[in-house]
Amino acid sequence: MKPKRIILIRHGQSEGNADPDVYKVKPDYVLELSDKGLNQAKEAGQELQHILNNESMFFYVSPFWRARSTFEQIVKHNHGDQYKFIEEPRLREQERGHLRATEENKKIENEQDAYGPFYFRFPGGESCADVYDRVSDFFGTLHRDFEKENFPENAVIITHGMTIKLFLMRWFHWNVEKFESFANPENCQLVIMERDENGKYNLKSELKTHMVKHKYQRPVSG
Repeated sequence: MKPKRIILIRHGQSEGNADPDVYKVKPDYVLELSDKGLNQAKEAGQELQHILNNESMFFYVSPFWRARSTFEQIVKHNHGDQYKFIEEPRLREQERGHLRATEENKKIENEQDAYGPFYFRFPGGESCADVYDRVSDFFGTLHRDFEKENFPENAVIITHGMTIKLFLMRWFHWNVEKFESFANPENCQLVIMERDENGKYNLKSELKTHMVKHKYQRPVSG
């Protein structure tokens, strides 16, 4: 049964969002929520409960600790029989390599901006194109789940900002230029896709745009 909504939620503010120097000493996957991030996750849980009331949910959760902690805060507002969940490694953050000093990370990010974020591959990590491929693979699982007669009324995906953009790119068939024009969702922002009477999902949430920093704009032929 196709759910009424697909709701994508970025994790709350992490230690790395609050203090980039933490990347010198901690792997990305173990970064936890900051105090602000914990409050954001609690508020997201209240917002989700307000939207869905007592409707059933199935959560797909990135295994990164900040996403798991966001999930744990969100479901405090729900009854245990209202939801099911699974950790889904394909929804992890874009891999950016291993421990680096803040200055080195900034240098690499500047290179990414100059090259173009979709195709740039982090040293020892992934490009957005790589993440697009694993999100596409996840779609197979998602569609098989939607075919189950007893699938809950809502699918909720707790993941990361870039992964959310790539999910939307894949779902709505955006081209690279459109993908790059959007900024990441805010921490704990709910991005809502709602099913219409024809079974098609429409994006109900507004995404912020930003300036593309590289110079490569494909000319349009006449």
